[in-house]
Amino acid sequence: MTGPIKLKAPLSDSDVAELKIGDEVLLSGVIYAARDAAHTRLMELLASGKELPIKIEGQVLYYVGPAPPRPGEVIGPAGPTTSCRMDPYTPPLLKLGLKGMIGKGKRSEEVIEAMKKHRAVYFAAVGGAAPLLMKKIKKAELVAFEELGTGALRRLEVEDFPLIVANDIYGNDLYDAARKRYSRAASRGRDRKMRD
Repeated sequence: MTGPIKLKAPLSDSDVAELKIGDEVLLSGVIYAARDAAHTRLMELLASGKELPIKIEGQVLYYVGPAPPRPGEVIGPAGPTTSCRMDPYTPPLLKLGLKGMIGKGKRSEEVIEAMKKHRAVYFAAVGGAAPLLMKKIKKAELVAFEELGTGALRRLEVEDFPLIVANDIYGNDLYDAARKRYSRAASRGRDRKMRD
């Protein structure tokens, strides 16, 4: 059995082409923290024809609003936000070249189709492991929207950030695949009971 795939962000088309749902990934490099409030601001800038505070192409967005750091810490606990909150804003960013997103929970069919069209992936981070994930963030700095507090846009430098590929560029969905496997297993169990 092979170990986790090591990737460095920003990501390229060839990086994401290699990934399949269920793959374990250790991500290093630069990613950006942005939740729904920051996404709203990004959409407002796009709608008014203004330049975004970051170059989106190739980037990975982490749906997180980290807690304030304690003295001596780079960042506070930084667990993933429920990703469906970002679904309305995601297709326009994918069109601009966004290559990866990190969060928790299932994405909408519209987002899955947009990921397939624009060759991007969605990574699931482990919910409830905020203190562990925090230790994988080596540097954090404010980029834009400071008035949003924990919801501001931040640049994060991560090292071996643990992720699982939940949606690949081929339209596959780990959540659906797991549900189908469970249904098949439950059905086999019922069939065995009926035979007994």
